[in-house]
Amino acid sequence: MKLHTIATLACAASGLALLAGPLAAQDLRQVRFGTNWVAQAEHGGFYQAVADGTYAACGLDVEIVPGGPQANNRMLLPVGRIDFYMGGNMIQAFSAIQEEIPTIVVAAMFQKDPQILMSHPGEFDTFESLRESPAILVGREGLATFYQWLIVEHGFSEANTQPYTFNPAPFLANPRAVQQGYLTSEPFAIEQEAGFTPNVFLLADYGFDTYSTTIETRRELVESDPEVVRCFVEGSILGWYNYLYGDNAAANELILADNPEMTLEKIEYSIEKLKEYGIVDSGDTLELGIGAMTDARMESFFNRMVAAGLFPADLDFRQAYMLDFVNAKVGIELRPQ
Repeated sequence: MKLHTIATLACAASGLALLAGPLAAQDLRQVRFGTNWVAQAEHGGFYQAVADGTYAACGLDVEIVPGGPQANNRMLLPVGRIDFYMGGNMIQAFSAIQEEIPTIVVAAMFQKDPQILMSHPGEFDTFESLRESPAILVGREGLATFYQWLIVEHGFSEANTQPYTFNPAPFLANPRAVQQGYLTSEPFAIEQEAGFTPNVFLLADYGFDTYSTTIETRRELVESDPEVVRCFVEGSILGWYNYLYGDNAAANELILADNPEMTLEKIEYSIEKLKEYGIVDSGDTLELGIGAMTDARMESFFNRMVAAGLFPADLDFRQAYMLDFVNAKVGIELRPQ
C-alpha cells in the first residue's frame, strides 16, 4: 500500500474529514504509539488525529497505548512492541545515544518543556528568590536532571532540597516551600485543593531550552518505511493544530474514555495553559510549523546539560534526532490569523 503525506492530501481540517471516509475503507497500515503517561490534554493532538481521521487520511490506523505508573512504553519501542513513542525531553534522547539504544527523535510537539517550580504568593515571588527557600521539593529524577542545571546556571543548592513524593501536603503545610511540578497539573491541583493560585515559574523561560513531548521511533523504521514516519509526524502536527484551534470535542471524549479519572475541567485548564505559555506553538513554530526542531536549539540544550554534568562533551548528540520530517510548515495555515 502506498502512503500519502498529509500535506499532499489536505491543507485544512474540512478536507481531511472528506478524505478520511474513502481511505478508511482501504487496508490501513497499523501502528502503535505509546505515550509516557495516562491520557490527558497534553496528548490531545495525537487523540485529535485519531478522532478526526487525520492519520487514516494518509493510510495509518493508529492505536494509542497509554502509559502510566505501571507501564514503561519507552522499553517497548526498541524491541518493536510499539512503533512510535512520546518522549519527555531531549535528556532521554541523548541518553539513548550514550547507551547505544537505536531510537531517534523525529519531531517535537512541545517547543517548551512544561516543567515548573512553584511557590506560595507573597513568599518567593521572583525566580531568583526561589533558591532561598529552605525546602525545595524535588523528585529523584528531577534532582538528577533539571535541578543540576539550576545549580550550575542559577545558583541553587542541593542542600535546600527535600524529596518530592508527588503529594502536595508538604508544600501546602509550609508557606516557604518551593515545589517542582508540571505546568498543566500541580498548579491546578493546588487551586482545587487549597483555593489559591501559586506563583508559577516555567523553567523553559529561564533557559531550560529542551524540546518536549517528542516523537521517537526506531532507526530501522526510518530507513525501511520513511513514508510511515512522515505520515505519523505530519498527522500529529495537524492533530495539534486542530486540537488547539479547532473542534476538539471528539478527541477529549477519547481522552476521557482512556482515563476515567480525568475531567473535562482539567482538560480545559490544561489547554488554556498550553496556549498561554506557548508550549506547543511559539518560537520557531511560527515560521516552521508545529513540531519544529533546529540544530541550534539542540546544541544549546546539549551544551547546558554538559555544563550541568549530565553528559560528556564528546557525545555525538546530533545522532539523537533528525530534521527530515519537520520544518515544512505543514498545517501552518490552520493557525488563527
